[in-house]
Amino acid sequence: MFKPLDPLLHSELRLAVMSLLLSVEEAEFSYIKEKTGATAGNLSVQLDKLSAAKYIKVEKTFKGKKPCTTCCMTETGRQAFADYVEALKGYLYVGERKDGTIA
Repeated sequence: MFKPLDPLLHSELRLAVMSLLLSVEEAEFSYIKEKTGATAGNLSVQLDKLSAAKYIKVEKTFKGKKPCTTCCMTETGRQAFADYVEALKGYLYVGERKDGTIA
């Protein structure tokens, strides 16, 4: 039987954010926005959802007089991402034979 895919991570933008944060220690809002191509409003909403689930930590500070939002993935988020990837593999390899060919 298939493992269910985490609906929080199954969203294209949230998955993109988590994928980016997986490879860096932390990232500023402007960097995430640039890399994902998201609007500021949509990205903000999606970051709030990931933060509420404790998948990411959002820190708001100032650089001089300018606000700066920085995000990093939590251990909970890393585990959720790993579980999502494992569940996804179950869907991808459902028809694979032992010799590596697809049934």
